[in-house]
Amino acid sequence: MILVDTNVLLDVLQDDPRWAVWSQSQLEAASLTDRLAINAVIYSELSMAFERIEELEAVMSEASLALEAIPREALFLAGKAFLEYRRRQGSKRGVLPDFYIGAHAAVLGCPILTRDVGRFGSYFPTVRLITPA
Repeated sequence: MILVDTNVLLDVLQDDPRWAVWSQSQLEAASLTDRLAINAVIYSELSMAFERIEELEAVMSEASLALEAIPREALFLAGKAFLEYRRRQGSKRGVLPDFYIGAHAAVLGCPILTRDVGRFGSYFPTVRLITPA
C-alpha cells in the first residue's frame, strides 16, 4: 500500500502547471504495483476541492483510492512527533495533519507519495518517501 498525500492528488485535480504531469505519472506507476490509499485526514483536506461528497467519492473510485483508518498506535505516534516538533521550536500552525499522515505510514510501514519532504523526513525517518528528485 502507498499512502497518497493531498498535494499529489490536488496537483492532478487542479491541473497544476508545475506538478500535474509528475503527480499523474507517479500515481499511474504506483497503481501498477501497489494499492493506493488515503486516510481520514487526507480525505478531509481533499474534500475542500469539491462541492459535494459524491464528487469526491467518484474521484476516489475512478482513481482506485482506498480509505484506510488510522490505527491508534499511529494517532499516539502523531501526538509524540508533534510534541517533538513543538519542542524544536516549530511554530507553524496547521501542521498536525502531516503528523497524522506520517505516523500512519510509519506504523503501517508503507511509503508516502508526496511533494512535502520536510516534516515527513525529519519526524518519520523510517518512512520511505516517493518525491520529486
